[in-house]
Amino acid sequence: MSAKEAQARIKINKLLEAAGWRFFDDAQGQANVVLEPNVKLTQLQVDALGNDFEIAGNGFVDFLLLDANGFPLVVLEAKAEGKNPLIGKEQARKYAKSQNCRFVILSNGNLHYLWDLQQGNPQVITAFPAPDAIKGYQKFQPDPQRLVSEDVALDYIARTQMPQYDAEAGWKDESLRPAFVEKHRLRFMRSYQQRAAQAIQRAVKGGSTRFLLEMATGTGKTLTSAAVIKLFLRTGNARRVLFLVDRLELEDQANKAFVFLLKNDFKSTIYKENRDDWRKAEIVVTTVQTLLFNSKYKQFSPTDFDLVISDEAHRSIGGNARAVFEYFVGYKLGLTATPKDYLKQFDASKPATSDPREAERRLLLDTYRTFGCESGDPTFRYSLLDGVREGFLINPRVVDARTEVTTKLLSEQGYAAVVVSDSPQGEQSAEQRFKQKDFEKKFFSDPTNRLFCKTLLEHGLRDPISAEFGKTIVFAVSQAHATKLTQILNELADAMFPGRYQSDFAVQVTSSIPDAQQFTINFTNNNLLGSANGLPTYKTSKARVCVTVGMMTTGYDCPDLLNLALMRPVFSPSEFVQIKGRGTRKHDFREQLQDEALKSQVEHPHKTAYKLFDFFATCEYFEEKYNYDEVLQLPRVTARPKGGEGGDTGGGGGGGGGFDESAHYHHTAPDAIAAQEETQIGFQGMKVDRMFFEKFEDTVKADSVVVQRVRDGQWDQAIDYIATELFDKPNEYFNLD
Repeated sequence: MSAKEAQARIKINKLLEAAGWRFFDDAQGQANVVLEPNVKLTQLQVDALGNDFEIAGNGFVDFLLLDANGFPLVVLEAKAEGKNPLIGKEQARKYAKSQNCRFVILSNGNLHYLWDLQQGNPQVITAFPAPDAIKGYQKFQPDPQRLVSEDVALDYIARTQMPQYDAEAGWKDESLRPAFVEKHRLRFMRSYQQRAAQAIQRAVKGGSTRFLLEMATGTGKTLTSAAVIKLFLRTGNARRVLFLVDRLELEDQANKAFVFLLKNDFKSTIYKENRDDWRKAEIVVTTVQTLLFNSKYKQFSPTDFDLVISDEAHRSIGGNARAVFEYFVGYKLGLTATPKDYLKQFDASKPATSDPREAERRLLLDTYRTFGCESGDPTFRYSLLDGVREGFLINPRVVDARTEVTTKLLSEQGYAAVVVSDSPQGEQSAEQRFKQKDFEKKFFSDPTNRLFCKTLLEHGLRDPISAEFGKTIVFAVSQAHATKLTQILNELADAMFPGRYQSDFAVQVTSSIPDAQQFTINFTNNNLLGSANGLPTYKTSKARVCVTVGMMTTGYDCPDLLNLALMRPVFSPSEFVQIKGRGTRKHDFREQLQDEALKSQVEHPHKTAYKLFDFFATCEYFEEKYNYDEVLQLPRVTARPKGGEGGDTGGGGGGGGGFDESAHYHHTAPDAIAAQEETQIGFQGMKVDRMFFEKFEDTVKADSVVVQRVRDGQWDQAIDYIATELFDKPNEYFNLD
């Protein structure tokens, strides 16, 4: 036996033992590992042979793993470390069939595959399945055809909530139907959510096991997920589903949604709250961090979950989190609200650096590859523009309110200031120029921060029922900046609304604040620091503003938000899309009113707009200056700027001309609004939202059938062809214009 063969054998033996397989009889039970041809080892033989299980001289010997009754269960084909274990695939298949085994493990000690001979191709695993797990998996008899043919109607979820809802008198009488639906809280899928589930059915029919749904914030990814989960569980193509999130508040939010939507058919649980009983649930919700801590995911078997869903996929499969996601075999579904298409290229020859755009580009491209969408086309796409056009979402009313100071920071020349610095040679001074990325890092201006807050409070939208300042999220540069802004907002609120708030108008919600995660949940549930201000029967958070850096950027659901304020520059397209996505959801404020008599008196109960306060010309940057096709030339790696929670995605730095790079400048002169303009974004959306349309337009123009039919004047035939062959691949809803 060669050194590489011996090393592979040692590793495989340890992996088998770690998974609970036994080479010899012991107190736990009889040996369940034998070697071809059915050589069963005793403890004496193990001690004598050590780690060398080579027998005879005819090459590597297969392991045969047995069930509790001594019948063959798994064939393990071992190869030397330097060989790809897949080369033993056909040999293992032949042997497995001779032993009537459904499962094969192919391993070289470092790389391992689990192959269900009834379910297609070998899948990479990072640990061997335990005996009980593989025995349970043997009982699993998925039927992809049943999944493909399942009728996912618009009432697919409502049928779980109330199977015979359409037989009820309250439903049959159309005049009573709205009240009936509200009373029983029935949830019906929207047509695009139905199309998302159907897109997965088509993908399964085509042999895919990985899917990616790209759906804008506010379009109901959780309801869509519930439908997909029901689809897999109901058709027997999954026994158990793992739903991965990357935030604690999202864990609770998702589990409550699944309990509400699916409890009549399936049980949902949060793993950390039921560590001993999670096997009794069909849906297990957890954060990636929970499973990563002390490698808890290795306590599971790779076959424990047949469908793994990754919420905010680009975040929950990045870095170490990928180990959790890839640990389990079976179907994989990624959910994301971040469109990838504006990140078209990246310089693969360059090393990874701290440059945010390049790092983001790599991560998103990797996300699409992970879910089998190398072309950049997700399994299904429903954009913000689709949602706005179909009346489900709201575009922002942008308030461009750059100040005299931020205007200079935004200029090509930057803000020029004389900075005094101490040095061994004595006090020195020199002119230094600061750019927007230096704000609250090297360039500090309390008057500017105060002006930001004053402008927000004077021009922000008000609650349509209580008339108080509308619920708002403010995005700061750093935790220190968030602390400053929170204090300023509370001081201004005390002056504007005397006696109404006792420093609870604004709350800092960053990772350094105890219970910050719970604060985000309470803000959504309208009980942050209280639940009623003016009207006792109207439930709304007493705290009106949350000041954050990054905690409330992605996946945060708070439909009654009326204002968002960017008090920091933003350079990342996906971060910008996520931030403005916090406000796009529609809302009926009467849902918070507990007095039925007052509901009819509300003149404007619906959220029809939200304001996006832009103090650093972020919208202009992404509309006019951001190079969506740029191949970045990456700079050398620099130290990550200090200052707390990662807020400034543009990096640190600042012009210095060789002067002291650590010098700070405190601007104390008054600041003023240099220009303020409000613009309602229309159906065309922002450029950052439109970028992916160009790809589809190119596809249409490049299609020879379309081109020929247009040249021949056959417009009707061209329209029919586009509708049947190009639409829904992915889902782009264009009209002829």
